[in-house]
Amino acid sequence: METNHHSIRPSMLFGLIISLGMLAIALFFQYYMDLDPCPLCIVERVIVIVMAVVFFFAFLQGPKAWGRRVYGLLIALVSIAGLGVSGRHTWLQHLPPDKIPECGPGLEFWMNNLPAVDVIQKVFHGSGECAEVSWTMFGLSIPELSLIVFSLFLIYSLKLIFKGR
Repeated sequence: METNHHSIRPSMLFGLIISLGMLAIALFFQYYMDLDPCPLCIVERVIVIVMAVVFFFAFLQGPKAWGRRVYGLLIALVSIAGLGVSGRHTWLQHLPPDKIPECGPGLEFWMNNLPAVDVIQKVFHGSGECAEVSWTMFGLSIPELSLIVFSLFLIYSLKLIFKGR
């Protein structure tokens, strides 16, 4: 029987709080510190919103056995997407100045004037604004800190997926 398993609701609530905290910090940076998000920052925010939604539904449902694995897989997939974007963002921030892509017209312009495939390609190619480091904590930029959080989410998801009975 599945009565041996402890509820995962507390850990899902914790993941939800972390995700919402990341969003709150991003909004604080944007609206109170006047740090405009670059295209990769916006994609990272969308990924964090998706993560929050997954944690929210997992918290509500409190899944057992295979449900834990399903949510673990969802968290893993979203974490991998977050790692990819924040990893690319971090890489851009560490490029030598002469290798940094030029600043473009911006995400809103691209979305209004280009096909979706081209927008995605331009976002992941990055721009000069994505290479700027405008805030750090413990010597780490926002994308580097996001990389750490997505790594921790991925480790937790693997625990959910592979935890034995």
